[in-house]
Amino acid sequence: MQMRLNFFKAAPDAYHAMSELEKYISHSGLDHTLLHMVKLRVSQINGCAYCLDMHWKDARAAGETEQRLYGLDAWEEAPYYSDRERAALKWTEAVTKVTEGHVPEAVFEQVRAHFGEKELSDLTWAIAAINAWNRMAIAFRSPAGSYKVPAKA
Repeated sequence: MQMRLNFFKAAPDAYHAMSELEKYISHSGLDHTLLHMVKLRVSQINGCAYCLDMHWKDARAAGETEQRLYGLDAWEEAPYYSDRERAALKWTEAVTKVTEGHVPEAVFEQVRAHFGEKELSDLTWAIAAINAWNRMAIAFRSPAGSYKVPAKA
């Protein structure tokens, strides 16, 4: 697939702003394992091949198991996700599929049982950010497969 437009170069200030949001999210205190799962789940829902490739590689490099990654699309049936992860994934799906119920109250109550106000705000920012990245990568046809996990400093 040919990339339609290099949106990083076309709008560097917007890219920088999104990168700053990503930096905030990564330092928010949310568990990085959870963030990897959220980014992958959103990318599955949206069908973003570039982001699936990137976040799968990042999750594996961070020590995530193949079993949990392969089972993510069926997380409700798989036994290897914690109650907190399940609540976050349910919230992730509701926020990503906002037109399918406008994030129901029951989902909010479920996630609130596991996350404080700041954590839930940060989780929702993370969901919003990966949805934005997915839309940019899909719209401009970012080619999947070339992403390399950055070397640890």
